[in-house]
Amino acid sequence: MNKIKVNIDQKSGKISVWNNGKGIPCVIHKEHKVYVPELIFGHLLTSSNYDDSEKKIVGGRNGFGAKLANIFSKKFAIEAADSIHHKLFKQVYQDNMSVRGEPSIEDYHKSDDYTCVTFIPDFERFSMSGLDDEITGLLAKRVYDVAGVLPDSVHVYLNGERIKLKNFEAYMDLYLPKPESDAEGENARTVKIYEKVNDRWQIGVSMSDGQFQQVSFVNGICTIKGGTHVNYVTDQIVERLTAEIKRKHKLDLKPHQVKSHLWVFVNSLIENPAFDSQIKETLTLKPSSFGSGCTISEAILKRILKCGLVEMLVAVAQAKDHASLMRQLNAGKAKKCSRLLGIEKLEDANWAGTKRSRECTLIVTEGDSAKSLAMVGVEVVGRDRYGVFPLRGKLLNVRNAGNACIRDNAEIQDLIRIMGLQVGAEYTDNKQLRYGGLMIMADQDHDGSHIKGLVVNFIHAFWPSLWKMPGFLCQFITPIIKASKGQREVHQFFTVPEYEKWAANRNLSGYKIKYYKVSLRFRDNRLGIGNKHGCGGEGVLQEHSQAQGAVPVQGRRGRKRHRHGLRQEERRAAQRLAHHFPGWHLHRLFGKEDPIQGLRRQGAHTLLNVRQHSLHPLGL
Repeated sequence: MNKIKVNIDQKSGKISVWNNGKGIPCVIHKEHKVYVPELIFGHLLTSSNYDDSEKKIVGGRNGFGAKLANIFSKKFAIEAADSIHHKLFKQVYQDNMSVRGEPSIEDYHKSDDYTCVTFIPDFERFSMSGLDDEITGLLAKRVYDVAGVLPDSVHVYLNGERIKLKNFEAYMDLYLPKPESDAEGENARTVKIYEKVNDRWQIGVSMSDGQFQQVSFVNGICTIKGGTHVNYVTDQIVERLTAEIKRKHKLDLKPHQVKSHLWVFVNSLIENPAFDSQIKETLTLKPSSFGSGCTISEAILKRILKCGLVEMLVAVAQAKDHASLMRQLNAGKAKKCSRLLGIEKLEDANWAGTKRSRECTLIVTEGDSAKSLAMVGVEVVGRDRYGVFPLRGKLLNVRNAGNACIRDNAEIQDLIRIMGLQVGAEYTDNKQLRYGGLMIMADQDHDGSHIKGLVVNFIHAFWPSLWKMPGFLCQFITPIIKASKGQREVHQFFTVPEYEKWAANRNLSGYKIKYYKVSLRFRDNRLGIGNKHGCGGEGVLQEHSQAQGAVPVQGRRGRKRHRHGLRQEERRAAQRLAHHFPGWHLHRLFGKEDPIQGLRRQGAHTLLNVRQHSLHPLGL
């Protein structure tokens, strides 16, 4: 067979199907005593394809199709040419096969066989008045299906015009979107991967728009709902994709998440196929009974991995995971409440969460020792505007951490609650927050710089609008290196690169260089500042009450006097710090004016707005 012709006359409702395959013998059947064409098209229960032990790769099995077409037609005509017996058979049935016309047998001397069936459906039985546009389009689609699954050697015609589809790969193009030109006039690439696995299997793969799609055929029958043959091919692709994504991107996707973005094409020849119903929408035969295998080659699997599908799946999964993270981080978070419970070591500002919350600043410190230093100043100026929260070390890097790590990180959760932040929100001002600003108070060593960077990274990752907001993010900065020569020449440096730039090509003989890791701490009942040598030498500032061996303070009044004395010692210790580090300006914390305003007036080295200090506002 090399030709199939289908004609659909929508006006008259007449449909004809013609092919030049091996002809039907125009002879009298020995058992039924009628011509074989009449037996095939006009008599029920006369099929010869009932032996399931015989392996066949055909569509029909019980001979219902042609006979049902006759039964549901007003007119049904048969024409069969037999070049072997040189006969041309013609017969017409009418009124749902109830009126049988006598066969007409003519001599036929051509060398080509052919069979043609022409019928007019009984539209009344289908509550139709004729062939509407939808039914006509469906019939035409079936003709294109035939042209797509058959080899190029078979020419298929629809209403006299040949359908130019070379093979199944060309048939895929009828479904896939055409590439659209971008702004530069270049065509966007459409993913299409095709492979002829063997003589019985052809497969194609593309990307869908988020819902699994398939176009499949079994022995030329379009299985519009797929079935076991589609699952057989799809499972191989899904298994490889999930393994690659887990290996390369550390994402454990479920098979349905991957499958939902696949568009699979299958053209198969299967022995003795079994379907869910007579309309054959779904193949139900087990893969072990297919009669052939379809093992996708490694070359095709690699092409699938490199076509952009993996990146798209990862992007979709990350977007969904991020949305889930946003919902979970925001779930139950108080946007603006005046009182927070359950956050350990938080010293909350009195005005936080009130109508004056935008005046408040949360001081985030590097550990408990730095918190003690911050609390010295807060206790003096009052706790209305300033809150203090110590970090437990380095904050989580939210850009590199997985969403599960972010969800389970208590410190991230606490900061969101304290600030009254909503993840994913776009802020134009700080009126909605519990604190109108965030101050970072960390050491000037590398660890401190890292902590500053991680806090800035946290804000910038989730709330870039706050990062851009003037005055929201700032730092409390102290010198890290002091170079002195005599008593008059003193140089202070707030970053190591700043010192290295100053020291380059300079004779340092005669200079006294000291590195300070400034932080307030208590060791053995001593209040001091730590340098690289610990609390000793110049670092030891004062020894307060209750020294080793002293009698503990007893009674309520005694404890009160002790706390008062300790506060006085802390004040004097902080003043000593200011004496040793004139650039620190810590004494401003103990004046009558607003300490933050006082610090800002001391210059960029004291308190920096993150948007006003070149490319590295925090000196990171």
